[in-house]
Amino acid sequence: MTKAQATSRGERRQYPAVLSPSGSDGYVGGLTGAAEPATAVVPRLPMLRVERRAVWWWMLRAAVRWGALLAALVVAAVLWDDGRPWLIAPIVAAGAVLLAKMLVEPWWRYRVHRWEVAEHATYATNGWLVVEWRVAPTSRIQTVDAVRGPIEQLLGLSTLRVTTASSYGSIDINGLDQRTAQEAVTRLSAVAELTPGDAT
Repeated sequence: MTKAQATSRGERRQYPAVLSPSGSDGYVGGLTGAAEPATAVVPRLPMLRVERRAVWWWMLRAAVRWGALLAALVVAAVLWDDGRPWLIAPIVAAGAVLLAKMLVEPWWRYRVHRWEVAEHATYATNGWLVVEWRVAPTSRIQTVDAVRGPIEQLLGLSTLRVTTASSYGSIDINGLDQRTAQEAVTRLSAVAELTPGDAT
């Protein structure tokens, strides 16, 4: 039977369920909609934004990492008279990187980062200078975790980590509300448990 014949006989194409949004503060919802036949993965870009508070997380993370380096270079220049001329260039470079990572990178990441949890796959786009699009088939998922670092806990955020049987490692979805990430873990774990497949 051709695709045209299938359509003419009234058969419909059904799309995988997604974790649907419910509120401006995050995406806390259920798996909704009908799904394609078992283990089907529809290639598409994810639709859901991360929390706007993630911008502050990226800013603070850059301040801690690059701010500490810049401070160390400035202290070295103050205390080490002979090495001061050699430290000017690294100080300027570290300052420029710090400004870029605090004023440009967080907002660019917020525009790029998207995520979506469907019945048959988890989708994520992330990055800054290099944008990465990852798809993790549910049948290949090994573990699902909600990870919260110190700054994330301060801002009420969490990272959804989906580990698969892939040489590319886990998919990390940063900047989610803690409640959203925990619900995604619970629902994705339940779906992965029922999906046939060898995740090794």
